[in-house]
Parts: sequence; C-alpha cells; structure tokens
Amino acid sequence: MSTKCPFCNVDSLNPLFSNDSAFSIADGFPVSLGHCLIIPKRHFSTLFEATEEERAALWELAEETRQYLISEYAPDGFNIGINDGAAAGQTVMHLHIHLIPRYAGDADDPRGGVRWVMPDKAPYWKEK
Repeated sequence: MSTKCPFCNVDSLNPLFSNDSAFSIADGFPVSLGHCLIIPKRHFSTLFEATEEERAALWELAEETRQYLISEYAPDGFNIGINDGAAAGQTVMHLHIHLIPRYAGDADDPRGGVRWVMPDKAPYWKEK
C-alpha cells in the first residue's frame, strides 16, 4: 500500500462494487456518462503483476460493473482499456481498468476505437 497512491485507500473512494481482491468506482474525470474504473486492492502498476486470482477478480467486477452500467445508462457499447506505463499514458501507477460506456453519436466516426490513442494511425481503413 502506498500512502501517496489515490487508489490505495479503498474506503475513501466510495466503491460501487467490490470483492476480496478488487473494487470498482466512478471515474473522477469521466470521458463519458458512467465511465468507471476497476482497481485491485493490492498496490501494483501493471496487469502483468497480478496473480491469477486477482485477474479473475478484476474481470468479475468488470462484468458486474458493466451490467450495472447497462441497467443505469443503456450504453450502446464499451471501450475497455489499461494504460500500462508512462509511455502508454499511465499517470497513476496503481493498475486500473477503464470501463468506458459509449453511446451512438458520441463521436462522429467511432471506428478504430482504442486505436485513437495514436490518431495518425487510427483510421487504418482510409488511404493515406
């Protein structure tokens, strides 16, 4: 546990759901209505450091949170993402999985999805 880590004090984060190894919360800086984070209780920075049990617990909560978001907000799809390392945009070095509801019309052309982290390479279907 890191005293400076914003995800290490589970009780102060108002979890939506939790299990023995993980919890989910509403994102503090949502990119869409219902944007949530799935976070392990143990402090580590990458999915590749998670135990098999932790990975199972994270995905169990991702599904539970997804079902909640479907019932509350009726999104038309989801983006699911992990920023792994500073070069990939990770700013909080405690693993967290973004579960981002998507809605028809929220982007002019949503094709490419997560590929838009590299905008010049995202529209692979267009001629250059």
